[in-house]
Amino acid sequence: MDISVIILTWNSEKHLSRCLDSLFFALCSDRFFYEVFIVDNGSSDNTVSIIKSFEVQYPGNIVAIYLSTNTGTTYSRNLALEKAKGDYIIVMDSDVEIWQQGTIRRLLDTFYDKKIGLVVPKLLYADGSLQKSTDVFPTLFTKIFRYFFLKWIEKKGQTFNQPSGLTEIDYAISALWVLKKEVLKKVGLLDENIFYAPEDVDYCLRIWLAGYKIVYNSKVSAIHHAQEISRGLKINQAAINHIKGLLYYFKKHKYVLSRPQIRKKENLKSHCKL
Repeated sequence: MDISVIILTWNSEKHLSRCLDSLFFALCSDRFFYEVFIVDNGSSDNTVSIIKSFEVQYPGNIVAIYLSTNTGTTYSRNLALEKAKGDYIIVMDSDVEIWQQGTIRRLLDTFYDKKIGLVVPKLLYADGSLQKSTDVFPTLFTKIFRYFFLKWIEKKGQTFNQPSGLTEIDYAISALWVLKKEVLKKVGLLDENIFYAPEDVDYCLRIWLAGYKIVYNSKVSAIHHAQEISRGLKINQAAINHIKGLLYYFKKHKYVLSRPQIRKKENLKSHCKL
């Protein structure tokens, strides 16, 4: 098996069909052997019907897991990660659209170094503007600032130190990850003590601590129709879970104000086929 794709859904009817159409076109165009896990977190809209319609269109390629309630992002993704057979694992949000031909192949080609464990593309909003999808490991203050003022940060300009070319990065949001299976075996599953976020920051730090690199490839892009369920100055359950997860993350990794220094920041030479 070449690729296992893991998609988590929760009331995702607005974007899911577009996401799956683009994914299957990308996988079939490059003739990958693949499996697609779709884990539904107790959706109450049309999401389940959409999943079942794609099961009919792609018999044998979709493994659907239906949960009765919203279990967050870690437990639900782990259900699929435990079953994944692919040499590479794609973790993908249900609001991501693969719009460039050859996207998956080009991301796989980025693994030119055996120490590269995770590769991510550039993410764009639907209007073509750049999403700040990568960052350095947070401190308490920088995380709070990003959490409440990310729109302002992005609006301020498209030159906010977003890396270009092939660049080693601390972490990337988990909207579209390409992960080597061997990394999953060494690092383990997502930390289920985190319900919603920052499970992506935690996992990226664990990847670096396990001796692997994380690489951002800005020459490959995807569209992220970000649903932003916990962003901004609002208090809801998602925001509360985010705060709880953040406090747990700092306690787990034993830092608050001074971020971990685990690598030298440098641009990488383009050794892969782009």
